[in-house]
Amino acid sequence: MIRRPAYAKINLTLDVVGKRGDGYHLLETVMQAVSLCDWVSAEKADGITVRCTDKAVPTDRRNTCHKAAEVFFGAAGIDGGVNVMIEKHIPSEAGLGGGSSDAAALLLILNELYGGPLDEKRLIGAAAKVGADVPFCVVGGRAVCRGIGEDIAPLSYRAGENVVLIKPDFGISTPEAYRIFDEKKAVSQRGTEKFTEAVVRGDVPEPTNDLEAALGDPRIEALRRKLIHLGARSARMTGSGSCVYGFFDGEEDAEAAEKALFGELPFVCLCRTI
Repeated sequence: MIRRPAYAKINLTLDVVGKRGDGYHLLETVMQAVSLCDWVSAEKADGITVRCTDKAVPTDRRNTCHKAAEVFFGAAGIDGGVNVMIEKHIPSEAGLGGGSSDAAALLLILNELYGGPLDEKRLIGAAAKVGADVPFCVVGGRAVCRGIGEDIAPLSYRAGENVVLIKPDFGISTPEAYRIFDEKKAVSQRGTEKFTEAVVRGDVPEPTNDLEAALGDPRIEALRRKLIHLGARSARMTGSGSCVYGFFDGEEDAEAAEKALFGELPFVCLCRTI
């Protein structure tokens, strides 16, 4: 049995830069791993079985871990099986990549369980077949990700920055968010390029999110302003939402914000960049 953390991610930028013929949107995004995590445990078995502490999470072939196991065994040319247990802490429909991080953790576990048949390049290729965020979750840290997620370029950052995550009592459907972006004929802010240029200059970059801008949801804007009011130097929705994050320079300010918001919202978490 091997047990690994599956770290959540936040999108520091999210640019919708194109659309393929099959309808899949092409992105440029800066993603950052944070310390909030699920835990994934797995052992060799006959067949593929998935269990989860959150009963709302499907455990059949719809589960990203089930798909990751199928993809791994196919890529490695192994007739294998695995029993998987997911201990959930990352909320769903939040834009925090919970399902993707679980799948990435399982791919790493399987590669260890079966003697390392996939090198990093092949592992990232397998991850891309599971989902667009999964390759980043395999690599972690901070990176610029392009295309359908397989093009990953590490970006310098400072570990241990204070991040407060808040999620309201509603989720946002990812397909609906992209539908609204397309319907409005929204134009990308191209925030990724500006963000990376700021990092190179040594400036503090400003997060952006094309989907947040296209949605124009006053509830999300209210959450963002709440974090700014509590002392965040910047705040933005992650992914297609509905979670909003805020960066705090001081640990005491971050702790005070977490305390102020606890009980007001269904999910509040102080975590750190890793």
